[in-house]
Amino acid sequence: MTDRFKVPSLLARQLREHEVSLPAVLRRAELPTGFFQQDKIYVTTTELFALWRAIGETSPDPAIGLKLGAEPRLERYQPTAIAAVCSRTFRDALQRIGRYKRLTCPEEIRVRTSGDEASVEFVYLQAEAAQPNVMVDLVLSWILGIGHRGTEEQITPLRLELTRPIQNRELLEHHFGCRVRFKSSRNALIFRNCDLDRPFVTENEELLQAIGAQLEAELQERTIAGNVGVQVRHTLKRSLAGKRPTLQQVARELCMSPRTLQRRLTDAALTFQQLVEETRRELARHYLRHSTVELNETAFLLGFEDANSFFRAFQTWEGTSPGAWRSRHCVTGTAA
Repeated sequence: MTDRFKVPSLLARQLREHEVSLPAVLRRAELPTGFFQQDKIYVTTTELFALWRAIGETSPDPAIGLKLGAEPRLERYQPTAIAAVCSRTFRDALQRIGRYKRLTCPEEIRVRTSGDEASVEFVYLQAEAAQPNVMVDLVLSWILGIGHRGTEEQITPLRLELTRPIQNRELLEHHFGCRVRFKSSRNALIFRNCDLDRPFVTENEELLQAIGAQLEAELQERTIAGNVGVQVRHTLKRSLAGKRPTLQQVARELCMSPRTLQRRLTDAALTFQQLVEETRRELARHYLRHSTVELNETAFLLGFEDANSFFRAFQTWEGTSPGAWRSRHCVTGTAA
C-alpha cells in the first residue's frame, strides 16, 4: 500500500469557519502555498501529521479537533461516513469504515473486545512520529459522532484513553461524556461491548447500496492503482540515476509491452509522468534528509538534466529551495 491520504477539499472552508488562518497553517506545516487549490489533495503520513499539528498550533481554540470531528451537518459527511450512518448497527458501521480505510490508505481502525468492553483505535501504519493531539481528538470525536447520530445519542463511552499528559480534562470529559485516562499506552475510545450492537435508527439499505457500490468501485480502482503504481515506482527508483526513464524502458523492465503498461496505468487513473514526479519527490526528500550528497549530485541521481531543472521542480513540490528544505530537515551531515 502506498503512503497516500486524500485530504477533503472541504477542510479549507471548515478551517476558515473556525477562524484558523490557512496561510499560517501551511507555513507552519511547510506545505506549498497552493496546497488547498489543488483539484485532488494527496499527502503522505508525514505531511498529514504536519498539517494537523500545524492546525493545532495555529488555532487558539483547544477544542478545534473536537469541533471538526463532530461536524453536525450530514451533507458535509464524506461518503464513507454516510455509508457508516446508513449501517445496521454501530458495530456494522465501524467494520464498514475499517474496510474502506484499510484498503484506501495506510490507516486502520482497530476494534478490539475484552470482556464487556470494546475499544476503537486509529492506527497509522507508516507513521514515524506520534499522532498529533488535535488529530486524535478529531478522529475519536468523529467516531463518537457517527455512533450518536445512528442511535440518537443512546451511546456513551465508558472512558477515553490518551497517551498525552494531563491537559484539558474538563473539556474532553464534557465532550465525550466519560472520564479520561491520560498517559495511557494508546489513544482509544472505550465502549460497552453491547453498545456496539445497538441498531441504528438511520439505517437505510437503499442509500447504503448506492454509496457502497461507488465505494467498492473506488476500492477496485485503488487496488489496480496500487499494484501497477508500486511496480512502476520500484522500477523508477532503480533506473532514475543519470537519466529520465521512458515508459518503454519501464515496460521492458516489467516484462510487458508499452501498450499494456499504458492501458493498466489508464485503468488505474494514473499517468507515467505523475509516477515519475512522485518518485522523484520521494527520493529527493530522502537524499536531502538522510545524506550529505551535494545538490548537483542529487539532481543527477533524480534524472534531471541539470541542477536548475531540479531546483525548479523542487520549488514546485515543496514551496522552497532544496538547500532551505535540507537545512530544516537534515538528519545527518550538513546542508550543502
